[in-house]
Amino acid sequence: MAKDKIDNASIAWPLERLTRLMRAGEHEGGLNPAQWEALRYLSRANRFSNSPIALTRFLGSTKGTISQTIKALERKGFIAKAPRENEGRSINLSLTPKGSEALKNDPLAEFSKSLDDLSGKNRRRLAKGLADLLETELKRREQPSFGTCPTCRYFREGDVRGPHGCTYFDAGLSSAELQLICIAHS
Repeated sequence: MAKDKIDNASIAWPLERLTRLMRAGEHEGGLNPAQWEALRYLSRANRFSNSPIALTRFLGSTKGTISQTIKALERKGFIAKAPRENEGRSINLSLTPKGSEALKNDPLAEFSKSLDDLSGKNRRRLAKGLADLLETELKRREQPSFGTCPTCRYFREGDVRGPHGCTYFDAGLSSAELQLICIAHS
């Protein structure tokens, strides 16, 4: 193998190990890794994507697992359920103040501090490489991207519905919503 050639295992193995280290720290605050992931997701999801089905698709989990995760988080007071307007039995999930407070002590934030030790150049390369890898894997698995409005084909600036608009949901969007992730991102 050439000196400058890096084999795939030398990338995949550290990624796997980092994932395990991150997950090991997620048994704090009375929550498990799936519950932390659900809280993180709900803190970043827009109003079209704060449903159990969107959470299921984002986490790549089963409906049963997500149902149990939602029940546990609701019982612990971290999330609330409410009927989704004009959609029958569909529900919205939202963080409660207790859920928002828990995220202030998110174990992933501790891991994220380690990134400060990387140089700016390495951080940019890592961010770009991981984003490219994620995009490739999502396409391969035919999974939704859950991106933000400004990078979506359905996004319209200066829309008749508001300062911004979504043609997929036929809805106006506030400036605050633009950085939230969406299940319909394309």
